[in-house]
Amino acid sequence: MAHTHDHTHDHNHDHSHGFSLGHHHHPVNLKEVNRAFVIGIVLNFLFVVIEVVFGLAIHSLSLLSDAGHNLADVASLAMSLIAIRLLKVKPNERYTYGYKKTTILVALLNAAILLLSLGAIGYEALHRLMDPEPLPGKTISIVAAIGIAINALTALLFLRGKDKDLNIRSAFLHLLSDAVVSAALVIGGILILFTGAYWIDAVLSLLVAIVILFSTWQLLRDSLRLSLDGVPEGIEIPKIKTAICGMKGVLDFHHIHIWAISTTENALTAHLVVDRNCTMEAVEQLKHRIKHELLHQNIQHATLEIETENSPCEEPDC
Repeated sequence: MAHTHDHTHDHNHDHSHGFSLGHHHHPVNLKEVNRAFVIGIVLNFLFVVIEVVFGLAIHSLSLLSDAGHNLADVASLAMSLIAIRLLKVKPNERYTYGYKKTTILVALLNAAILLLSLGAIGYEALHRLMDPEPLPGKTISIVAAIGIAINALTALLFLRGKDKDLNIRSAFLHLLSDAVVSAALVIGGILILFTGAYWIDAVLSLLVAIVILFSTWQLLRDSLRLSLDGVPEGIEIPKIKTAICGMKGVLDFHHIHIWAISTTENALTAHLVVDRNCTMEAVEQLKHRIKHELLHQNIQHATLEIETENSPCEEPDC
């Protein structure tokens, strides 16, 4: 017999909401997150309307580019909310993990949308730098001050959950960067009011673009890695291998694959070589210890194939 196949699939529901970004195992409160997203979407959409109305009325590019940026954030908050709701959809025969992967794809899409908005803002800002228009700095400052209040308030709603899920962290980062941008616009409006330097408006919109770039880059990198089934941030294969190979009765732990099922759950498949004298009971106990160790390493689903030393693995990449 080549292998002893023991595909043990573990769904430990006590810890089913770890997260793909580090070593925390506190569950994500879906009701709380849901409420935060709905409040965030409503308030930010109202602010987008205010910015567009005033931006068009006074021809302020910095307000209009910030409105575009905020609208992208509203869209990303809405998509994140849909993705988090899809986490609750039960697996079926066609989608054996349910729709959990949508959380990763949405995070990737959000990053792509924000990067696209950069090009439009940058182009218009350079055009305005060549030909600045007279603007009422006071109006820009007042509208932007409303933005600080709205963005800071909604960012606080995501503060508790930001380390548990990529989409919650993305929402928190977006809102925080929006508050920073609004603060810059307030300062810019005051400078325009007192100096009459209308080119400041175009410079501010370029500043908006730089802030978006920095806040989006990390999100793009993380979501791209997870969508390509890369090993999630904070999980180290050598560390896991060392911990499991150090257990009594384990001879080797190899052919390890780790990937993210969603932005909150990770999975592992591996081959476990045990001492040939191990009884079935000893193997069961060993598997229980391994699952516990994997949960500690932020892996919620594990499938192990058991081999003995005299039945080596025949797979070419082992």
